[in-house]
Amino acid sequence: MTAALQLNDKGDLQRFLAEHYEKELLRLVVVGSVDDGKSTLIGRLLYECNGLFEDQVAAVKRASAGEEIDFSLFTDGLRAEREQGITIDVAYRYFSTRRRKVIVADTPGHIQYTRNMATGASTADAAVILVDARLGILPQTRRHAYIASLLGIPYLAVSINKMDLMDFDPAVYERLSKEFDAFASTLGFEQVRYFPISARGGDNITQPSARTPWHDGETLLGWLESLPHQRRLDGAPFRFPVQYVLRPNLDYRGFAGQIASGTVRVGDEVVVFPSKRRTHIAAIDTFDGSLGEASAPSSVTLRLADEVDVSRGDLIAHVEKAPVALQYLEAMLVWFGEERLDTSRRYLVKHTSKYVPAHVEQVLWRKDLEALSEVPAESLSLNDIGKVRLVCKRPLICDPYTENRKTGAFIVVDPLTNDTVAAGMILGAAGQEGDQEAQSLISAEERRARLGQSGAVILLAGTPEVRTLAPRLERALFDQGRHVVTVQGDAENALALAEAGLLAILYTPVPQARQGLRDQLRGAGVPWLELEPTHELERQVKQILDAQENRP
Repeated sequence: MTAALQLNDKGDLQRFLAEHYEKELLRLVVVGSVDDGKSTLIGRLLYECNGLFEDQVAAVKRASAGEEIDFSLFTDGLRAEREQGITIDVAYRYFSTRRRKVIVADTPGHIQYTRNMATGASTADAAVILVDARLGILPQTRRHAYIASLLGIPYLAVSINKMDLMDFDPAVYERLSKEFDAFASTLGFEQVRYFPISARGGDNITQPSARTPWHDGETLLGWLESLPHQRRLDGAPFRFPVQYVLRPNLDYRGFAGQIASGTVRVGDEVVVFPSKRRTHIAAIDTFDGSLGEASAPSSVTLRLADEVDVSRGDLIAHVEKAPVALQYLEAMLVWFGEERLDTSRRYLVKHTSKYVPAHVEQVLWRKDLEALSEVPAESLSLNDIGKVRLVCKRPLICDPYTENRKTGAFIVVDPLTNDTVAAGMILGAAGQEGDQEAQSLISAEERRARLGQSGAVILLAGTPEVRTLAPRLERALFDQGRHVVTVQGDAENALALAEAGLLAILYTPVPQARQGLRDQLRGAGVPWLELEPTHELERQVKQILDAQENRP
């Protein structure tokens, strides 16, 4: 580091590490419009808090075009960022102060990269938004502040930057503070604090500035250190999305994942969703051994007292504080996709460790960030923020976002391109019981008895030869007495046919579509089998029939 640590013996080192471990952690995001000075501010914080190595400082000094250090180069590491003088991707940096550790995200200001900004802010405990004293409050400033409030960030520091270019005029600071305060007062932040700063000169960042005698003297770093402890989820209800089932031998069956919120102890009574089967925690295993209890965000393996059917995507929770199962829900969406939201299309919702097919039934309104009004809308475009009614193929086991950021958030994925097209925050249930889809009165057992087979999807994807292989495979299975049909590239239709008891051969020659189809099938709860596209029809037919025979 730029400031050497004087550790005389092993005891000093262990004491230093223990003190460092006990420091409170703050996750910070720095947001604002293009060229407001976000990267320069973060670079200054890193430099003055000894968060840089000597070779990093030397390299930036060589790269700086002049005698002064260009602090933005400490975070803008991409060649394209340095050429254009803007931030393109989210950069995460780390520094520590006397009483806390800080993970800071430098986010892009350009409207084209608003999706990157939302990503960087999604885990933050506090935000710093920069305002260029020369340009004032810009539309992108409003957009970033609104997204920060939407993501549940409680503490906001408004830093009026480049005050040195305005001769530290207090009238400029007062005017911009009042203008932003009128906007921010409607956003629901717990605390908003204003600072007149110069990121290049270091005024009021880590040390009070003599050039602002009219300011109360509090610095940005002092404010960060004074904030309450990071919002822990220890006191929140226990939520454990299952990521993987461990079965190394016949005597061990564990469910691995990361605790999303809360605390679990051996002996606790829990319920598994969506089956709602109750059991108890028999053991909490980690790489270092078994634990008596574990809290978020620990990654552990849970063993249950009873043989309960649990698979990836299921969620384990305490019985007395169970989540809700929502199939029809209202949510806020921040749209990331280049293509507009299409309410006639099917998308994939990635919620905790589970993919669920879904569609946006209706856009209720879009947010006008200039007037902070809700305007009617039929769709959402890139960087739009709106409230939607979402209908999922199967219920999401969730909580409202305001109560739990982990189980209340989701992303929307385009199954054709596998692109993330939106980030969502669950508000609550939507619709009445009369609006629910009609449920079939014919059970899977009745269909199996009538057809003599179980429904399933056979996936063939990734090579041009599937165009001829799929019809030949359909013919071969039909000759074996099976009820079979071929579907091109539409997982929803294939799943509907499988639920009706048919064998649906789903094929696409597009390699990029393979993963999206897998995700849809994996999250559907319908039996499916992926075959490699070969011409060995006899072997493939046997593989399908064997799978049918072994299926209950």
